[in-house]
Amino acid sequence: MTDSRNPRPRRGAEKFSGPVVLRGSRFDTATTDQHLLDTTGPSDWVHTDPWRVMRIQSEFVEGFGALADVGRAVSVFGSARIRPDDPYYELAVDLGSRLTEAGYAVITGGGPGIMEAANKGATEAGGASIGLGIELPLEQGLNEYVELGVNFRYFFARKTMLVKYAQGFVVFPGGFGTLDELFEALTLVQTGKVTAFPIILIGTEFWRGLLDWLEAELVGRRKISATDMDLITLTDDLDDVLDVLAEAEKSRLERGYHTA
Repeated sequence: MTDSRNPRPRRGAEKFSGPVVLRGSRFDTATTDQHLLDTTGPSDWVHTDPWRVMRIQSEFVEGFGALADVGRAVSVFGSARIRPDDPYYELAVDLGSRLTEAGYAVITGGGPGIMEAANKGATEAGGASIGLGIELPLEQGLNEYVELGVNFRYFFARKTMLVKYAQGFVVFPGGFGTLDELFEALTLVQTGKVTAFPIILIGTEFWRGLLDWLEAELVGRRKISATDMDLITLTDDLDDVLDVLAEAEKSRLERGYHTA
């Protein structure tokens, strides 16, 4: 039965709570008191480094608050340029659905392409669909399948959230942003900053050249250890993805780490 005082929101309805965007099942029509902004006097002070520190702090506080109760989650990355008719888009939709069925929340960068596809799969399967957006020169906004969204000014604050609240990364073909997240995760795992954190690449044809280069140049020239390559799983099979995530979760439990 629908409560007329808090009706079910229409598709696309959203509410902003600071940088947090609420949609779908997260949408709440209730309002809160808002502070009036003081717009009098000079505004140069908002552009100084001390004030930037406060902005950075606020992004972490908002992110931690919004994601604190997410539970088990997986971050999914990939190109924003992949279209809905691309096979990788459909594969990402399927992955979002299967992660939901396995009890994981799905976290993406909140944009179009692969991110939209993974969020779509999670939303349509009734799961937690989360998007962590970033301000860009060409504003994209959060895709329509994000139900809990947070927009960030700073990449480093966003990256922290993408890692902190995830039990692993699944990486589809993508560009510089995808590579940035991939190598950030590899560095954190290699240096022991995060443990039992699987990094899974989807797309053997796309990623094989990069992995061959890493083997030949980085391992071959002793810039990394041969065992560092074991941090990466390469596959086209979503069954492999779920198996690797399950094995990592088992490892965390054996080491006494909480998964949620």
